[in-house]
Amino acid sequence: MKNYKIAFAGNPNVGKSTIFNSLTGMNQHTGNWTGKTVGNCYGKFTYKSADFTAIDIPGTYSLMSNSEEEEIARNYICFENPDAIVIVVDGTSIERNLNLVFQIMEINPNIILCVNLLDEAKKKGIKIDFKKLSSILGIPVVGTIAKKKKTLINLKYIIYDVCLKKIVPTPHIVKYLPIIEDSISLLSCEYPTIPYPLNRWVSLKLLSNDKKIIKTISNKLNIDLSTSSINSKIDECNCLLKRNDINSSNLEETIISFIMKKAEYICQEVCTYTKKDYLSKTIKIDKILTSKKFGIPIMLLFLCILFWITIVGANYPSQLLSDLFGNLKYHILNLFSTIHSPEWLTSILVDGVYQTVTWIISVMLPPMAIFFPLFTILEDLGFLPRIAFNLDRCFKCACTSGKQALTMCMGVTKWYFTISFCD
Repeated sequence: MKNYKIAFAGNPNVGKSTIFNSLTGMNQHTGNWTGKTVGNCYGKFTYKSADFTAIDIPGTYSLMSNSEEEEIARNYICFENPDAIVIVVDGTSIERNLNLVFQIMEINPNIILCVNLLDEAKKKGIKIDFKKLSSILGIPVVGTIAKKKKTLINLKYIIYDVCLKKIVPTPHIVKYLPIIEDSISLLSCEYPTIPYPLNRWVSLKLLSNDKKIIKTISNKLNIDLSTSSINSKIDECNCLLKRNDINSSNLEETIISFIMKKAEYICQEVCTYTKKDYLSKTIKIDKILTSKKFGIPIMLLFLCILFWITIVGANYPSQLLSDLFGNLKYHILNLFSTIHSPEWLTSILVDGVYQTVTWIISVMLPPMAIFFPLFTILEDLGFLPRIAFNLDRCFKCACTSGKQALTMCMGVTKWYFTISFCD
């Protein structure tokens, strides 16, 4: 019997890996994609005598930038041909999560939408009409609570039916400006071997002049996208787009704006808020935290407070650890002296290995133990995505995305403690 491949995709922290673990049990194996350092898991499960291999691809908010996790997720969805893709979304913030759903729709139609965290949604007074959501999107929709295995039975049933073609998803892809749609149609005719809707996505990448992705597509699909005919059509499309003030640099922004408008409309249609003030509060918070006037100052204030708590709070445990390891070093030296250890061996083990390891622990452990829990709290509160949004334009100048804010902040903290300790 055929072994079916199931990919699990979704934003970070939506319970994707919890669902994956519940389905696969202990049959998991950690590995690395070729040439990558991001860890991934795959596992197996059986349902109705059918065998399934589940792939837990890295969590990501989008497939449009070139960060490592997004590249891995995008390449698997595009080129590994999974029999089904389970997209796990947060039931408390469907609108934000639909961005990824619509992007994957343009690559692979075999999609199952899994709305997770229904218990949290219930606490916040959010009710979701799954039948209407399924009708609007054109794909199967399942509601789950990852921690409760009973809620995953229906997910297994839908996965089984999609893989065996008993259910055929027909995603309703977002339609963009007529000029963009005309350009997509014009280009898609040049590569009839690429199936729909993947040919739409390839056309958009050609129009946005994403050379890295274009090269990957050419290699993986064994197709030449640099022919004179295709280049001629690209030039023709670019001329048409420029008349509407659209070029390769702002095309993706235009696409995202259409996707977000569609996501907002769907959320209004399928979500009911029994706590009427919940949605209005969220919208008001978003308007303040992501506004051009207040967004950056508030973000800087929070980051300054975060740095202050981390730096001041970590000074005391760092000093305690340093004193503790210093006293232990004295006793270790006495021990080596008692056993008449050669001076060169004592120097290597104590002044070399021991001193270096304890120095790293004293300097790095306390700020990390404070910094990461604080950032976890900010992420749970939904502030980190807003920081990433505010910084995205700045980080694009360095050919990266706003999500690198966490890495940058951690780097600054480590740098400060390293300099302070050396002084």
